[in-house]
Order: sequence, then C-alpha cells, then structure tokens
Amino acid sequence: MEITRLLRAWSDGDQDAFGSLATAVYAELCRIAHGYMRHERPDQTMQATALVHEAYLRLVGLHDVGWQDRAHFFAVSAQMMRRILVDHARSRVSAKRGRASERVPLETVAEMPDLGSWRPSELMTLDDALTRMAEMDPRKAKVIELKFFGGLSVEEIADVLKISPQSVMRDWKLAKAWLQRELNKSG
Repeated sequence: MEITRLLRAWSDGDQDAFGSLATAVYAELCRIAHGYMRHERPDQTMQATALVHEAYLRLVGLHDVGWQDRAHFFAVSAQMMRRILVDHARSRVSAKRGRASERVPLETVAEMPDLGSWRPSELMTLDDALTRMAEMDPRKAKVIELKFFGGLSVEEIADVLKISPQSVMRDWKLAKAWLQRELNKSG
C-alpha cells in the first residue's frame, strides 16, 4: 500500500515522494537486477548495481505515467531493465564490428536460463523475437518479459497482468513454444 501511495503522490508531482519511493523499492530492484546478472559471463561489463541505477535514472525521466500500483511499477522497471540490457548488448556487438545476429539454440530457450549465459547477439535476437511476439500477442510477450527479464513469480505476474496464475502458466508455455520456433528460424 505504501508503494502505491508513493507512486500516486509522485504522479501528482510530489518530487519528495520519488525519493521515498526509491528507498522503498531499491531492495526489490536489486533483487531483480541480481536475477539478471546471477551467472554473468566473465567479460560482462555491466554490474547489477549499475543496472539498477540506470533504471532509476530512466524512471526519473518518466512523466505523465498513470501509476496503478506496486505491480505496475515493477512491470515498468522490468521492461526498462530489459531495454538497458539489450541496449548494452547492442553496443557490445557494435563494438565488435557489427557481428550479425546469432541463432539462439532451441534448448537455451526451453530452459530459459539466466541472462548471463547469453551472448549479446543472442540477447538481441531474443529481444527482436519478443518484439514480434508483442505485435501479435502482447500479453504473452509481457509474461515472458516479466518472468525472464523481471524475475517475477507466476503469482506476481498474475497480479501485474490482472489474470489468474493458470493463465500465466498457459501463456508462459505457449510463448516459450512460439519463441523456440522463431529462434530456431533465425539461424
């Protein structure tokens, strides 16, 4: 309730509310970021703290967001972290003289491992596939994003999307199957 109240106060222009909100959500944002970075590759240059701080900076720049509640805030935060990681991956691939997108192995998506085990080009390929999925079925794409990029549980995703946990699991299974097929084509 406190987070929802602070979100609404911030939306109404209370800048002090954002400072209190940042303190209230920092640990949870760190948990999400650490989930992303858990098994990071040794050559990874981005740290979980940097990911949280970059997301924080982007949140500060948001205006006119009609924050609904805590779940909505964390959904937006997870989406921001996804964008940050993909942007970071794109810049790393670009720095290596523009290698083309790589095929993402089918078994990689079947297990949905930690992002750290993915090469930057694989992460970009996944992001492109998720963007295509969002055009056809935004809810399934959001389930993948919240679970895979946001580290949210089935119950948390159900809360964010205002659907049942059973619907989340059904969407998760169908979305994974679709992604497997799409990523298998991208080779």
